[in-house]
Amino acid sequence: MFDKQQRKLKRSAKLISVLSKYGFRDVLARMKSGNKQIEIPNNADEIVSKGTVYERIRLALEELGPTFVKLGQTFSNREDLFPPELTLELQKLQDKVERVEMNVEEILENEFNISTNEHFINIQKEPLATASIAQVYKAILADGTKVILKIKKPDVQAVIEDDLLLIKDIEKLVSSYSEIGDKLNLKQAISTFERSLLEEVSLINEKENILQFRRNFKNYKETYVPKVYEEFSNNNVLCMEFIDGIKVTDKLTLLENNIDPVNISEVGLRLFVTQILDYGFFHADPHAGNILVKKDGKVVFIDFGAVGKIPPNDKEILENLIVSFVAKNPHKIVRYLKKMAVSYQIPDERRFESDVEDILDFVHSTSLKEINPQAIINKMKDVLKDNRLYMPDYFYLLFKGISLIEGVGRTINPDLDIVKSLNPYTKKIFTKKISPKNILKTGMDRMLTFTDNVDEIPKELRSVLQKLDENKFTVSSEIKNLEKTNQLIKSSIVNLILAMILGANIIATAIVFVSETGPRIGEMSLVAILGFVFSIFLVIIILLRVTRK
Repeated sequence: MFDKQQRKLKRSAKLISVLSKYGFRDVLARMKSGNKQIEIPNNADEIVSKGTVYERIRLALEELGPTFVKLGQTFSNREDLFPPELTLELQKLQDKVERVEMNVEEILENEFNISTNEHFINIQKEPLATASIAQVYKAILADGTKVILKIKKPDVQAVIEDDLLLIKDIEKLVSSYSEIGDKLNLKQAISTFERSLLEEVSLINEKENILQFRRNFKNYKETYVPKVYEEFSNNNVLCMEFIDGIKVTDKLTLLENNIDPVNISEVGLRLFVTQILDYGFFHADPHAGNILVKKDGKVVFIDFGAVGKIPPNDKEILENLIVSFVAKNPHKIVRYLKKMAVSYQIPDERRFESDVEDILDFVHSTSLKEINPQAIINKMKDVLKDNRLYMPDYFYLLFKGISLIEGVGRTINPDLDIVKSLNPYTKKIFTKKISPKNILKTGMDRMLTFTDNVDEIPKELRSVLQKLDENKFTVSSEIKNLEKTNQLIKSSIVNLILAMILGANIIATAIVFVSETGPRIGEMSLVAILGFVFSIFLVIIILLRVTRK
């Protein structure tokens, strides 16, 4: 505990020094007013006064290290939270990665209690790549298989945990001294970042992500997911198959190996959309460095530390959103966006719908090949920001992923038609929506919801209805037109019962419709036809009762 406190104090001193250096002494002064132990360093000669405040924020984050750089990178696509000038600066953030000396053999022997000579023919001493969290080494297993060893840097977990505590302290400071924190929903944004970063730093989590992708795409001929060697993998080490592939944007090498870049661009986009719409589990950072092409033309995604996960209910809403977008229905788009949102405070519903309609007009008035997804995404982000919709974190990962994968595709295929590539999925969703199986499922779900709502009517209300039925309902104060009110309530109950009968009949008719048993007239079930006629009869009765009252 004492060691953890010491580490936090050390990082706090670093934070104070850097904020002071880049001219944020007003922030330090506020921190000091809340904590008398904070000492503002006297480093006036070192203060960086050049550049805008946004440039100095970016420089400060770079100097504070990997956790703060990743924080800035995460917020670089959150135009709904920050001004565009700041997000543009944050997009310039680059990891300043320092290589760390590691004794790989010693680490493996300590982590897995093995003799490396018995399990590995060779382990390269120089890292193949260095990142902020881990370093990557090439190795050869005893059976001659080439593998990659991803090894977490020493103490990186502790540094990240300490930095996260500091970041949360800063968020509390901002929220306590101004309304900006609450207005921007910073607490939720920081919480999302914390969860994402802790998942990324966990190599067990990355191993599970790879295994999930292998299960999802085991029957796909256009892609390959690297194998994981679980016997040499834990939270600090990840051992996986080495992929000898071509960088996806290396058009010349692709052509030299008789691989069509145009086809690769379409396959890559198709695979990414499949991840989203079929599985709700997608690669959250599909930039060019994370996509390789094997000599046989298979597209390979690597580095599964960051993934997006769409809950099943939200996946269905997302499908409905796509259908509404293609159908150019702004009213339904607004409805599904609100269903998907974590929270919203829409000042003007009509303006919101009008903003969405403007985006639809823009898309449908532009030729397919000229559509720039990034421009559409930016317009959508502006609409969400203006109408104060806070979407779940996967929604922003989707925006980022689509921009990255589309950018990769355009690099090797300038004529990439993203809308055309999405057509098969749009048709698939339409077919799914109108299938008898889905209609039956939807009807049953709505019926169950309806009956649940009826069951949840408070006991007090049931008691009132019972007393009304028994003519025992009394009120201590005078109420005008009580008899008419009683009649209206009873009439509403009858309408409710008729609606329940109608719902049950629709479900029964749908079941009989898809069944091949029973008497038939041509290809249609006689019972289904009668059920359909009875449903129409009930609808007419209910409409007449409602309009009459």
